[in-house]
Amino acid sequence: MNNVPFIAIEGPIGAGKTSLAKKIACYFNFYLLKEIVEQNPFLDNFYNNIDEWGFQTEMFFLCSRYKQLEDIKVKYLQHNKPVVSDYHIDKSIIFARRTLNENNLEKFEQIHRILSRDVAVPNVIIYIQASLDTLQKRINHRGRDIEQNIEPEYLTHLSKDYNRYMDNVKQLYPNVPIIKVNGDEINFVAYQRDLMMIIEEIKDILDNNLMNL
Repeated sequence: MNNVPFIAIEGPIGAGKTSLAKKIACYFNFYLLKEIVEQNPFLDNFYNNIDEWGFQTEMFFLCSRYKQLEDIKVKYLQHNKPVVSDYHIDKSIIFARRTLNENNLEKFEQIHRILSRDVAVPNVIIYIQASLDTLQKRINHRGRDIEQNIEPEYLTHLSKDYNRYMDNVKQLYPNVPIIKVNGDEINFVAYQRDLMMIIEEIKDILDNNLMNL
């Protein structure tokens, strides 16, 4: 694990990952890495027919995530420039296991294993949990046309998939601290005090675990 701060924020669609990443980047003056979402040419079709368009959609996301994470490793982390990201490459597996059939999933996991070997591992993970009601409100509020057809059942299952993944993440990254945020109770967008609670947790971790900040 590198000594340069690399914070990855995870959570289901609508949890507020990008909003929190922006605020953390602004507070600490870290580089902000935002996932490429709307540029995915398959996404519109995906939300209308997940079975037919799942593999193309997930492969686009996996390759773009890999390229972005490789770039920040070379251009920022290796030059002692801290980064906060609104995702990490492991989210590719979370989504793929929900959307792909058995044959496509096997192919996808093989490619994921190869690509994920060399990307930077975060040294802080923030996980935002939220209820279906909260996720839907935030999705509606940001108003992305491509997200308006997301089925509530899909969001519900995705949230459960994230919970299962985060339960096991310590086995994958035993030395990486995890900050869990209850998105139903903590509104880091509307209330500065809520944001500062998260900021203080980050400061404690960075002060205790990282050097030369």
